[in-house]
Amino acid sequence: MDNSIVISGTGLFTPPESISNEELVESFNAFVDLFNRQHEGEISSGHVEPLAYSSCEFIEKASGIKHRYVMVRDGILDPEIMMPLMDERAADSLSVQAEMGLLAAQQALAEADLDAADIDLVIVACAYTQRAYPAVAIEIQQALGCRGFGFDMQVACSSATFGVSAAQGLIQQGAASRVLVISPEICSAQVNYRDRDSHFIFGDVATAMVVERLQGCRSHLPLQIIGQRCITEYSNNIRSNFGFLNRCTPATAYAADKLFHQQGRKVFKELLPMIYSHLDSQFADAGLEPAMMKRLWLHQANINMNQFVVKKLLGEDVPPDMAPIVLDTYANTASAGSVIALHKCREGLRSGDMGLLCSFGAGYSIGSIILKTV
Repeated sequence: MDNSIVISGTGLFTPPESISNEELVESFNAFVDLFNRQHEGEISSGHVEPLAYSSCEFIEKASGIKHRYVMVRDGILDPEIMMPLMDERAADSLSVQAEMGLLAAQQALAEADLDAADIDLVIVACAYTQRAYPAVAIEIQQALGCRGFGFDMQVACSSATFGVSAAQGLIQQGAASRVLVISPEICSAQVNYRDRDSHFIFGDVATAMVVERLQGCRSHLPLQIIGQRCITEYSNNIRSNFGFLNRCTPATAYAADKLFHQQGRKVFKELLPMIYSHLDSQFADAGLEPAMMKRLWLHQANINMNQFVVKKLLGEDVPPDMAPIVLDTYANTASAGSVIALHKCREGLRSGDMGLLCSFGAGYSIGSIILKTV
């Protein structure tokens, strides 16, 4: 009996609206002009630092991002608002994240040649959920018509890979037979569009993966999980302090630290060595060499960080299709980024070819899965 576990289907929901770098820069610089005029006296006296302008050149050099998709444009580009304006939905209506996740899940089920009734566990694994309870996973479970149970889990940008690892373990234990791991990332709501260093980073998207045993799998494109590893190490260098306890301190309930903020240089310096060590150990324990990987589906946060990881694993002059980049179009989509790359960039793989699905980010957290085409 073959007890191998596979990813048998993937799905991707891309929001209908988008924002270019040019639009973001125009909006941000209009805000800078407004701020500097309003604080002209304090700036002249040296009590307030003037804000610096952003530019498309700065954004592309710092991140590689050119464009992002968002669920709602309205409000983001208004210099006096600078947040997505979303109407709150009634409790008996499908939530925004459930709607996104549902559409990605339906694609993943179709690719796996399964019906919703074949699924007995739904895991929503993403950086943020829009509420604490009831779980978004249970909402999607009901909307799809799945059996069994569901739960939400959050490990920031590593949530999707941690979710697949959790699904694999629960299948091996017999607690579930087929699992949907869904990452509905509505990151635009956590962006501080008034911060030059991060106003361009995130976009919205939803991905989904079906995880099941190879035996009985009906998919034509299964990817066998031949190794997975997860690690966390506490750091404050990527953080958001948003939560229900904010209402207990009204004076700071809407302070900038309640949105995404990071010490980017520290993250780069500290996280890269962790990634190198993590992957070196994983490949050594699996008895594999990085050069055996035909694809690197990496976390899509920063082009420079990805290039360092690719160079470390595969050396110089790696063809672009071996380490696909989607962040130029999608921006950073938290845990969904590596799954977008997996979903869109599997063509050309043959039976027996291997690839690495890897994510890393706040926590710090790193999740990596070695996959083989069946």
